[in-house]
Amino acid sequence: MKKYRVGILGATGLVGKEIVNTLYQRRFPVSELIPLASARSAGTIQTFGHESLTVRQAEPDAFEGMDIVFASAGSSVSKVLAHEAIKRGCIVIDNTSVFRMDDTVPLVVPEVNSHALQKHRGLIANPNCSTAQLVVALKPLHDAFGIRRVVVSTYQAVSGAGNRAVEELYMQSEQVLAGQEAAPQVLPQQIAFNLIPFIGNFLDNGYTDEEMKMTNEVQKIMEAHIPTVATCIRVPVANGHSESVNIEFGRVVSPDAAREVLTKAPGLVVQDDPQHQIFPSPQAISGNDPVYVGRIRQDVSHPQALNLWVVGDNLRKGAALNAIQIAESLIAQGLL
Repeated sequence: MKKYRVGILGATGLVGKEIVNTLYQRRFPVSELIPLASARSAGTIQTFGHESLTVRQAEPDAFEGMDIVFASAGSSVSKVLAHEAIKRGCIVIDNTSVFRMDDTVPLVVPEVNSHALQKHRGLIANPNCSTAQLVVALKPLHDAFGIRRVVVSTYQAVSGAGNRAVEELYMQSEQVLAGQEAAPQVLPQQIAFNLIPFIGNFLDNGYTDEEMKMTNEVQKIMEAHIPTVATCIRVPVANGHSESVNIEFGRVVSPDAAREVLTKAPGLVVQDDPQHQIFPSPQAISGNDPVYVGRIRQDVSHPQALNLWVVGDNLRKGAALNAIQIAESLIAQGLL
């Protein structure tokens, strides 16, 4: 089997570390792994299996000789360095938002639209973490029944905001329990024992850019006009995004029919047992690869709609795992 020189741009961040771990767990054919980060992190040591690797400074010449680069260092970094990597013959799978809505860049979730990789020009975008898990659940339902509209409310873990946000959750929890004031420094409001009813920056239409990412990305990935509206909420959960999803179909679809379709779909696990109160939760699924679906029920306000509860590990399927699955799909299609 051919092996590849793999670069991780942003290797010391939460997603970068998860990419390194997931590459090793999935036995991705790596001949050499090169971790890259800012000058501040260069020289630190990162573990890949039993190997200890020195983190190198991310600069254009660092990409020489690499076959593939997983980029998770932030939009401003990707905007500059992704093209430098491509110039040097690398294929870049970018986890930031900067290229997602570029018509020339495939936005891919392999269970949904792996065929879009055929059109890549050296750059492939990984979707927003909440979008990734959502479309894994939407795809089989749309193929089977035809979706007319989606309304989703997300309950997003603080790991989606990075290492420092997770540390802030723990620190604030200790402060509140000790009767101290919990002053936010990373997140815009106190997150311990609270929730923040917005994520990202507000736009002129009253929605945040996080919410509009989902609206726009769903249609691009699904390659269909599926009107989607989102409300994105940050919750005091360390890892694992949850979503309450209302789906309107073109006809009546029973919960049993939807459950049967979802049970057979790739990348999905159905946990839906009201009698024993067995449903997916972020604590239970953290560290796992699939997207989990439960609480599948008829919408009592609309005869052609269903409600679902969708949960996934945002660092894995929402980021690292999906990026690696893209690379695996490139190999399977003879594109890498």
